[in-house]
Amino acid sequence: MKILVTGSAGHLGEALVRTFRERRVEVVGVDVLDSPFTDVRGSIVDRTVVDRCMQGVTAVVHAATLHKPHVATHDRQAFVDVNVSGTLQLLESAVAHQVKCFIYTSTTSSFGDALTPPAGAPAAWITEDVVPIPKNIYGVTKVAAEDLCRLFHRNQRLPCLVLRTSRFFPEGDDIDHMRSAYEGDNLKVNELLYRRVDVADVVAAHQCAIDKAAELGFGRFIISATTPFEPADAADLGHDAPAVLARRVPGYREIYAARGWKMLPTLDRVYDNQLARHLLGWRPQYDFSRALAAVAGGGDWRSPLARAVGAKGYHRQ
Repeated sequence: MKILVTGSAGHLGEALVRTFRERRVEVVGVDVLDSPFTDVRGSIVDRTVVDRCMQGVTAVVHAATLHKPHVATHDRQAFVDVNVSGTLQLLESAVAHQVKCFIYTSTTSSFGDALTPPAGAPAAWITEDVVPIPKNIYGVTKVAAEDLCRLFHRNQRLPCLVLRTSRFFPEGDDIDHMRSAYEGDNLKVNELLYRRVDVADVVAAHQCAIDKAAELGFGRFIISATTPFEPADAADLGHDAPAVLARRVPGYREIYAARGWKMLPTLDRVYDNQLARHLLGWRPQYDFSRALAAVAGGGDWRSPLARAVGAKGYHRQ
């Protein structure tokens, strides 16, 4: 097997290339940036570059993208060029080179306004059945790229699976008031309850998707840490999340108090990863309970892979 990984200089791209290399899987990393994990420097918008990278490839893992924070630094056309046109170039080249499967890394941000119910309303329980309502150019272009994958599966019979990942970046929150209200690790461990995933689990999901693509053909899957909450908790999460957490994870208050941490007062959404666990056979390891145990023992709650990849910043060009 030979795997093409796009966006190899990014958080996920590096994690994928690291993992494939460690497993002695032949991998080609492509990115516009040089890095120890980039074999070909070039743009996925350039068909010549894409075709060169696609030689002998069995599977494509398409992680290259302009992200939500780039909305502040890039114009809308750049998002269309990279996220839509770049995906189209890869899909067309994959078909031409008879690639066996195409795994597209999308985002839970594509759900957009579906994620934010009115204040005091029940938390939105987000499954793959929720219809995205993109609220910025990032979301619009990610949904468009997902639809291109569906089109190429339907018309060209290219097995394409879409993984909508929740946040896994180690940088501080991109919202000022959240950064000032919560210590960084405190906020990220809170997010494992409803909207975060460790990059090691994201890599594992991509491997499962490669293994299952031919069988499934097409599908969209939420990739987020397994929540301890149930749909019946949604109403209470919308007005008193700490009380719900105390019921579901007894003892969390004492561990948080010892660290000077605090739980979010309410949650606006919960990502449900059940479909990915069921159909992909994905078994995420780094959930809230594991993180809590690590914190209680004075250890690092992140995976070794997450620590190895580290932080890269939001606005690399």
